[in-house]
Amino acid sequence: MGTMTAPPSGAYKIVNVPELYGDLIRTKGVEGTYVGSSEVESPWVPFGDNAAIRHLAFDVRENVYVNVLWIKGPGVIGTHKHRGKVWAIGLEGSFRYLEYDWICRPGDFITETPGTAHTLVTDDPNGMKALFHMQGANEFFDEDGNHVETLDVWWFMNHYETYCRENGIAINPALYL
Repeated sequence: MGTMTAPPSGAYKIVNVPELYGDLIRTKGVEGTYVGSSEVESPWVPFGDNAAIRHLAFDVRENVYVNVLWIKGPGVIGTHKHRGKVWAIGLEGSFRYLEYDWICRPGDFITETPGTAHTLVTDDPNGMKALFHMQGANEFFDEDGNHVETLDVWWFMNHYETYCRENGIAINPALYL
């Protein structure tokens, strides 16, 4: 068996690819979006005293939200339980969960499964940034295990839109899938 290689490429042009359902895709499909790195496109929205969230995507059909979490220095994001899947990749600094024995650093990839509860902390003097792709509700609990609040796509949309309105920032339609 031969070594697998990438498909041939080299044409710097848009290739017209045949599509059996092209009309349906054009009329019923949704184009992808682009969100640049400028805070004009998506500002850092405070999330407690030591953290902020940069919202990147909201999909109300799938209850999916994508964002970058930034904890600015050593700190904690309270104990929470996911009711859907989570994928994350470390971007800067490091973070861990009190319930596990690993530390996520830049380039590390983690998954979280529905039903697990954990407490995110960073001991890094420079804090941390990580990209999170989350689906479903995220339930937060106090130090006694009492339910405090549920965060889902609607909560995250409200978090973003309220901040934008209060600060005279235009709401970016590219964040909505």
